[in-house]
Amino acid sequence: MQAPTPEAIIAIATAPGRGGVGVVRVSGPTLGWLVQAWFGRDLVARQATYLPFLAADGQTLDQGLALYFPAPHSYTGEDVLELQAHGGPVVLQLLVQRCLELAHIRNERLRLAEPGEFTRRAFLNDKLDLAQAEAVADLIEAQTVAAARSAAASLAGAFSQEIHTLVEQLIHLRLLVEATLDFPEEEIEFLQQADALGQLQTIEQQLARVLACARQGALLRDGVKVVLAGVPNAGKSSLLNALAGEEVAIVTPIAGTTRDKVQQSINIEGIPLLVIDTAGLRETSDTVEAIGVARTWQEVERADVILHLIDLTAPDEAANQRIAERFPAALPVLRVFNKIDAVGLEPRVAGNAVYVSAQTHAGLDLLQQTLLRLVGVEHTSDSVFIARERHLQALQAAQNHLQQARQQAYDGHGHITNRQLDLFAEELRLAQEQLNSITGEFGADDLLGRIFSQFCIGK
Repeated sequence: MQAPTPEAIIAIATAPGRGGVGVVRVSGPTLGWLVQAWFGRDLVARQATYLPFLAADGQTLDQGLALYFPAPHSYTGEDVLELQAHGGPVVLQLLVQRCLELAHIRNERLRLAEPGEFTRRAFLNDKLDLAQAEAVADLIEAQTVAAARSAAASLAGAFSQEIHTLVEQLIHLRLLVEATLDFPEEEIEFLQQADALGQLQTIEQQLARVLACARQGALLRDGVKVVLAGVPNAGKSSLLNALAGEEVAIVTPIAGTTRDKVQQSINIEGIPLLVIDTAGLRETSDTVEAIGVARTWQEVERADVILHLIDLTAPDEAANQRIAERFPAALPVLRVFNKIDAVGLEPRVAGNAVYVSAQTHAGLDLLQQTLLRLVGVEHTSDSVFIARERHLQALQAAQNHLQQARQQAYDGHGHITNRQLDLFAEELRLAQEQLNSITGEFGADDLLGRIFSQFCIGK
């Protein structure tokens, strides 16, 4: 693993703006010189000390707390000094500049930190693995309580432990297979007795479970983009208002009221959704409305799921059929039959169709539950851990390698063949590599650079 740089780094660790308290964080191989230069004495490790922060001329910049965490018992695994002062941006910048001045006077290497550099050093010093490091940013950016809890679970190591368990099982199976390659005359009987097929099945089942949890975790992190589409006056704006619980879109009986998209972030059972109301889909000679229709189709192309609204009081089957035929083939579509209150129907679910009233909110709960099922969310719980797209890709690739391994070594009837055990072993190795890339035990430097560059400065 790449060794951390020997120079110290510094940054304001609290969010930009004014606040009651602001924090300046410094991390480096040794920071005893900075403690002495600032305060003229040592600080008790991991104990807050109240004192003045002095400028070069002896004037007090501010008064606050200083905390010193000697390596390796710190967030980064290096010496860490945190200065807690009043949270004004000018005050915090003055503290940063004073630290840089002291470094220059003492001929010490200290520079401003890059985004995510504190957490990257924690990763490089084995304080966190890569999945836990990513969970730090995900916890900060969590949009819902469920997302925050799942990110906290990943930070505590829940996701990493699942991966480590799978890797250990793969290693055990690989050792069996590799051993048989050294004794080809006994290889089949040996693997049969060791129940290699049963071990592979167990790994595949556990991997499928982890992948399912990770997919739900990815939804918690990234959310779902839901586009409301349909003919004019189908009730799209009314449904957006009903889902949002407030009047975010203008509703009138005039067809074509919505000319441009209106969007609102909501959450259903902890899953964040970006719901987008769009212009009604129809042929029009109105230049402005035509632009709105074109933008609707652009939003449809970028959607995760479509709610196709159909007005039960004026069902234009031909128009709705033309609209449905233009939806991307692989995109989940939920048909929403609206205005049941006007035609005397009760709310219900029929396959991928829901009968509701956006006006009275009847059937809204059925719509929400059906929408969650359509995007693959059965429920959120403390067992769900936060996940990213790269985690899903790695888990899916590992699953594919295990499937290839089975095809290389088994005859389809539960028996091992000796035809390509070397390829069987190679597929197991490739599956393990994919899993290791999640926790960072195997990963390219450019991948690390992309991940940590997305962090905020000071973290």
